[in-house]
Amino acid sequence: MIDRKILSTVENKLTYFSAVGLLGPRQIGKTTLAQEIAAKRPSLYLDLEDYRDLAKLEDPIPFLESQRDKLIILDEIQRAPELFSSLRSLIDHNRRLGRKYGQFLILGSASLDLLRQSSESLAGRIAYIEMSPINCLEIPRADLNHLWVNGGFPDSFLALSYNASMEWRQAFIRTYLERDIPQFGPRIPAETLRRLWTMLAHSQGTLLNGARLASSLGVSGQTVGRYIDLLSDLFLVRRLMPWHENVGKRLVRNPKIYVRDSGILHALLTIHTREDLLGHPIAGPSWEGFVIDNLLSFLPSGAESYFYRTARGAEIDLVLRLPDHRIIAIEIKRSSAPKIERGFYEACKDINPTHSYVVYDGVSQFPLKEGIQAIGLADLVAEVSGKHLLKEGISSQKNL
Repeated sequence: MIDRKILSTVENKLTYFSAVGLLGPRQIGKTTLAQEIAAKRPSLYLDLEDYRDLAKLEDPIPFLESQRDKLIILDEIQRAPELFSSLRSLIDHNRRLGRKYGQFLILGSASLDLLRQSSESLAGRIAYIEMSPINCLEIPRADLNHLWVNGGFPDSFLALSYNASMEWRQAFIRTYLERDIPQFGPRIPAETLRRLWTMLAHSQGTLLNGARLASSLGVSGQTVGRYIDLLSDLFLVRRLMPWHENVGKRLVRNPKIYVRDSGILHALLTIHTREDLLGHPIAGPSWEGFVIDNLLSFLPSGAESYFYRTARGAEIDLVLRLPDHRIIAIEIKRSSAPKIERGFYEACKDINPTHSYVVYDGVSQFPLKEGIQAIGLADLVAEVSGKHLLKEGISSQKNL
């Protein structure tokens, strides 16, 4: 078992919100974490993929009212979005009776539909937290490369061998394509989506070119956009947007695209071991995506993330704007002796960050030229996150 740092934050949110929504991809450990919370207090766990639990909610208000003194955990809530209106009525009724907080813990594997439904019914009553895969602060530093190769899904990371881990990830991909994704909208051919997902893996860390992808797949650019939107909403891929402030330069406007979990990326590319990975052209982009996903999973609420690139080649892999007004420029290098290119220096002059770092494959910190600091991944995550140990959703009453 791995102690998840998100646990204390979920418990804390339950002390001053009526409902907490814990969002993240399937098999990430949401249910395990919810059951750990349930073991500490009177609770009722309902899995909405289990027809027996779903049957209990055919007339939800009387049943849930009978469980009023318990924490109600609703797993895979996107299976029954019609429940949100009932939850609102129950929360408001319980408030009138004096019970304001910690009534519902809602688990979901998709962001867009879940947020849309709950924003209509639970505004001001729910807080959202995004749960990410196992990250670099939850493991011994000696296991960092293992985490990079196998990814952060618990069953993949904890597998007894590379082969067992790969088998789990390949089964995960098949299940998503054949069973999970079709429930979220019009039927999408599994083979077409697999090809797109694999093409995105080959394009890890590059500018998104929807027209090229559409041409290769034989579909329209709008169709590719919808497919990528769906993969994003399922927490499987990430669009990193370009820095948009006017700095008097011609800036790249297309987002960069990443498969979020490095283990899934390697499974899509059939890369089994660390040795295979280090000899593959994707090693650098894979490490870049791995670093970005770890960093962004720890950002505090209100933080923003971008990349910076000009038409003349000045580039920063990751730019963070934090709520305390710090702007952090981050270059990512898969090397034990990182060398900084001229484009990074030029880009830093353009945006004038408060701090500049190079993340490298090491643990020592040491200064480089022009105030740039070389730093290991775990130390940088701790540096940029401060006391914040996860990416928290913002109260629906403010943003939804």
